[in-house]
Amino acid sequence: TIRDFLDSLSSSSSVPYPSVADWWDTVRLYTDQTGSNITATISISGEFYDSGYSHGVYLSRLSMQSIIKAAVTSHSRPLPLNPHNGLYLVLTSQDVQVEDFCRAVCGFHYFTFPILVGVTVPYAWVGYSGTQCPGMCAYPFAWPKYSGKPPPTGGNDITHAPNGDAGVDGMISVIAHELAEVSSNPLINAWYAGEDPTAPTEIADLCLGLYGSGGGGGYMGKVYKDAWGNGYNVHGVKGRRFLVQWVWNPVKRRCFGPNALD
Repeated sequence: TIRDFLDSLSSSSSVPYPSVADWWDTVRLYTDQTGSNITATISISGEFYDSGYSHGVYLSRLSMQSIIKAAVTSHSRPLPLNPHNGLYLVLTSQDVQVEDFCRAVCGFHYFTFPILVGVTVPYAWVGYSGTQCPGMCAYPFAWPKYSGKPPPTGGNDITHAPNGDAGVDGMISVIAHELAEVSSNPLINAWYAGEDPTAPTEIADLCLGLYGSGGGGGYMGKVYKDAWGNGYNVHGVKGRRFLVQWVWNPVKRRCFGPNALD
């Protein structure tokens, strides 16, 4: 499911509107110092599995760089090390606990240190939230128990996961969030909130919880529903449907997604 989402970022011609690629078009409005727009082409160059949990099941933020180092120096099918136009996604399974996961973040992005990895490459981490904190990181497929309020629909969630797994569908929305930010702010020097560079206000952070028109205050906004009541706002390859968070559109100067009603 995650592979299909990543493949959808660059596929628009054969996918119904609004597509994942149409959503990415908003991210592409941002430019680098040369005036070049963010790329329209994203491809998976390789995958590395650490099924032996070589770094344990309790990971710090800094552990991500050691994991990447292991992946690019592996004797068996190492990942490519591309400092020019590459980035890494570190995705952890349901039994792995990560520093600040569920307490403060559902994912984060940063960049590798040459002293640890050899070069500077942006990366993002996202954890599987289906069991650890679905109400926080798999929203809106799960309702936060700590809210003190019943969900708007009266059930256990606001909408059903379009691909049948609240944890994976929740991860995809967070992956979209982090990809938008790691692409527009790869070295954590493009966006600041006040005078604190460690707390940047980035293009996805500005639109947390918004998935459709009219969203805000705990309401995700107007999204589509399929025959089974699964919520989605974009189409992907292989007939997939996804629900991804909106991002800040610098032209319209508001949070926006291709499923917007205006």
